Amino acid sequence: MANAASMREEAETIAVRALGFVAADPELLPRFLAITGIEASAIRRAAAEPGFLAGVLQFILAHEPTLLRFAEETGTPPASVGKALRALPLGGDDHEHSI
Repeated sequence: MANAASMREEAETIAVRALGFVAADPELLPRFLAITGIEASAIRRAAAEPGFLAGVLQFILAHEPTLLRFAEETGTPPASVGKALRALPLGGDDHEHSI
C-alpha cells in the first residue's frame, strides 16, 4: 500500500508542477481556463476537487509541444506525465479496478 501512496504523492507533485507551469504561461493559462470553464479566482478551490489535477495533466498531454516544453522546463520525463495521470483520481481508464 505504501507503494501506491508514494506513486500518488509523486503524481500529485508532477500535477502541481504542471499547474504552476500553466499558471505562469500567459498563453496557456487563458486556454486552460477557457477549456475547463474555471475562473482564475477559483483555481485554488477547484484544485481541491477530485479529478482536477488529472485534468491539468490531461491538458498538458493533449498538446505535444506543451508537453515537451513542460518536460524540458521542469526536468520531468514526458512518459512520467502520462504515468502520473493514471495514478491520480479520475485519471485512469480502469475505473472498475480503482480502490
